[in-house]
Amino acid sequence: MKNTILTFLLVLLFVGCKVQNGGPLEISGLTVEMQKNPEGVSTFHPRFSWLLASDKQDVMQTAYQIEVATSEKDLKDSTNLVWNTGHVVSDQSSMVEYAGAPLESNKKYYWRVTVWSNTGNKAESSIQSWSMALLNDSDWKAQWIGLNDSINLKLDGDRSILPARYLRKEFDLQSKPKRAVLYVSGIGSSVCYMNGERIGNDVFGPLPTWYDASVPYLTYDVTSMIKNGTNTVGVALGNGRYLSMRAHSMHGFGLPRLIAQLNVEYDNGETVSIISDESWKATSKGPITENNEFDGEKYDARLELGKWTENGYDDSAWTKVDLMESPKGKLVAQISPSLKVMEEIKPVSIKSVGEGRYIVDMGQNMVGLQQVKLTGKKDKPITMRFAEVLKDNETELYLDNLRSALVTDVYTPASDGEFVWEPTFVYHGFRFIEISGLDYEPSVSDFVGKIVYDEMATTGTFETSEELINKLHKNAYWGIRGNYRGMPTDCPQRDERLGWLGDRTTGAYGESFVLGNALMYKKWLIDIEESMSENGSISDVSPRYWTIYNDDVTWPAAYFYVADMLYQQYGDDYSIKHRYPSMKRWVQYMVDNHMKDYILMKDTYGDWCMPPESPDLIHSEDPARKTNGEVLSTTVFYSILQLMEKFAQMNNAPEDAKEYADLALKIKEAYNNKFFNRETAQYDNNTVTANLLSLRLGLVPEGYEEKVFTNVVEKTENDCKGHVSVGVLGIQHLMRGLTEYGGLELAYKIVTNDTYPSWGYMIKNGATTIWELWNGDTANPAMNSRNHVMLLGDLLIWFYEDLAGIKNDPSSVGFKKILMEPVFPEKLTYVTASHVSPYGKIESFWKRNGDKLEWNITIPVNTTATIKLPLKFNVKVPHDPTGIHSVKERDGKLVVELGSGKYTFASEQ
Repeated sequence: MKNTILTFLLVLLFVGCKVQNGGPLEISGLTVEMQKNPEGVSTFHPRFSWLLASDKQDVMQTAYQIEVATSEKDLKDSTNLVWNTGHVVSDQSSMVEYAGAPLESNKKYYWRVTVWSNTGNKAESSIQSWSMALLNDSDWKAQWIGLNDSINLKLDGDRSILPARYLRKEFDLQSKPKRAVLYVSGIGSSVCYMNGERIGNDVFGPLPTWYDASVPYLTYDVTSMIKNGTNTVGVALGNGRYLSMRAHSMHGFGLPRLIAQLNVEYDNGETVSIISDESWKATSKGPITENNEFDGEKYDARLELGKWTENGYDDSAWTKVDLMESPKGKLVAQISPSLKVMEEIKPVSIKSVGEGRYIVDMGQNMVGLQQVKLTGKKDKPITMRFAEVLKDNETELYLDNLRSALVTDVYTPASDGEFVWEPTFVYHGFRFIEISGLDYEPSVSDFVGKIVYDEMATTGTFETSEELINKLHKNAYWGIRGNYRGMPTDCPQRDERLGWLGDRTTGAYGESFVLGNALMYKKWLIDIEESMSENGSISDVSPRYWTIYNDDVTWPAAYFYVADMLYQQYGDDYSIKHRYPSMKRWVQYMVDNHMKDYILMKDTYGDWCMPPESPDLIHSEDPARKTNGEVLSTTVFYSILQLMEKFAQMNNAPEDAKEYADLALKIKEAYNNKFFNRETAQYDNNTVTANLLSLRLGLVPEGYEEKVFTNVVEKTENDCKGHVSVGVLGIQHLMRGLTEYGGLELAYKIVTNDTYPSWGYMIKNGATTIWELWNGDTANPAMNSRNHVMLLGDLLIWFYEDLAGIKNDPSSVGFKKILMEPVFPEKLTYVTASHVSPYGKIESFWKRNGDKLEWNITIPVNTTATIKLPLKFNVKVPHDPTGIHSVKERDGKLVVELGSGKYTFASEQ
């Protein structure tokens, strides 16, 4: 009977799928260390990646050849190559590691790749390039400079006030150089200029780090900006995170400072270095009189310095710079792109609210800069304050949830007339702006909201037939990128804005479907390691501007989960290889200090922000709602040990792997002996989170899985009326857990609820991002940010992997093999989604009417996919078998192995 069914399916297969053929092989998307033509690469073995495209079905790379040279001419001629792989028989097109002659500091390299495919095609890429950073400490000749003017540092309570400082240097060159590269670190924040022109488009300069461990510098090729003869380099320095924004409650490192080195090369081989030293001039008497990320920026146009970044400027009133003490941290090339203006939006309305005040509504809770074009009066300050929401009277900003943050920009005109201005060293999280100090009503055309976050591609699109889900995805997108600031922050608006680990433990995974966040998270894992204590404790906030060594388990889990995400989603094993020793140190520290009888005893936060029983509470006070901290710590530690077993194997440490596996088994046994009731199949006090974590993290004894899941469902449906009943830890597993064990319709009900507590409740109450609390509109303002993403949990993963069916196959990494097994909630009639993977764009679009289904998919070149569809849809499959590797029936599903290409599967009419 089974063979008959398979024969029938194969006949269907050869009848109905649309297949496209034809078209040459093309190469695009070439990157070095995941960046296009990067400047300042610091690794001796950079990794190369490329994308392939073809109109043909079932196209795989069969071989490649990478060539590298120090000039375009040598590369074109294939002479004097520093690396030539030759014809390598391989389908690897991602993360191919350089293995040529040793790479040189401050050197530029050119490369190309040639690819052969199984279709008999050959393609050669365009020529690409990268440059190396300063690889040795001895390469640096520059000195740290600034103004050692602590006398100008003022405190208003706990608030730090320090004006920006401006530094400049004129220098002469004998002729136009062949190449000129600027290596510069201006900390906390900086903007660089060459001959009056801004260098690059970075916002705030180098990314924030734990400066006692590492200090990032940026690399700019400024060849085109250099003139023959006299040139001028200028740098404006802001406070950023180097100067403490709150003198007694947030760690700082000292006064802002600068190191800069311009390396100039001539055709004759001669080199010259222009360095930061005592010959530079500086002043702090410029227009930016205050800049504090929490409190805003004050700009006094009456103090503008004129053309201070150009040749011939009279800087006689400026002082000689001071040589500053070097930061404690090592000077390192920044591995992740800086913040950029990634989008611009216009307000939707502006209205007068009396007393000379106007409220501007951006229509969207956003994060970034506000550019204004206004007409002012000489000496009359114009004040702008920022908020996420308005008070109920809609005439005043709601500021209670911003705590001590002043979030105020002030511009003082030097003369009557029009001006265009935006802050240089601060950003705001806001939807509304209150503006005062004008004698007329401005227009919406006078304002531009500049969205700022780490430079990265938007990699995901997602839409369904349910508008509430679409709004939720949009809100998530705005919230995620609004909290990317060189680290994933908790919030962008109040006096915190920190890299809390617990917010991203699973969140980073979901975010990776929407944004190309690999380099930012790679950088953040370094921050986490550098913020560890000497004994191995992980700070719950990293970089540790708040140093919090709670020895929790559930927050530090982000260190391990994010490293695994980078490997699974991007195929990048760098963090697993380089962070492994410190991971081992933390695991051992926790075993030695906080494990008793194989139970992890330490927990700090519980199932943070689970819906409380009263709308005015931040946290529940009902013991029946709270999940035992030992349950949380032990289940999550068990999952970390499973990761560590894998990491150990990847690091060629089989003895470590066995040790972690053995420890995990003992923990599982002890955990179930202490917390599992075999008669009721309940864990501890039967919270949804306790049962769900035990189930999804693999601690439930074999044969009890369905019973434990029944408790999850009954608790959710009966006690919680089909609503969310979990906090930050439970929400990381809720949607996938319900779906995996047969509760798809309950998951769909939860995601489409618009009554409290739910994501839909936020939207119904005006949210355009994600709230910190399920009851963010009624809870104590001490903690009700309107732009947090920690409560997303596994929702985005569920959107892309389950609803759209776009998932990395567990047998591969980086979507080299794709698993497409969408689920079909009864009330959903279509889903269309895409994700740009390391191999190209994966697309999925299904629409259904009852048991009639049409599903269109795109599988990128050089990948394969397994698709699974319920047999009830009775889909037709192709007449042309090109790209179809196998067709099977298994567990009530049609299982098809596919090569690359475009396919349509549709129910027989």
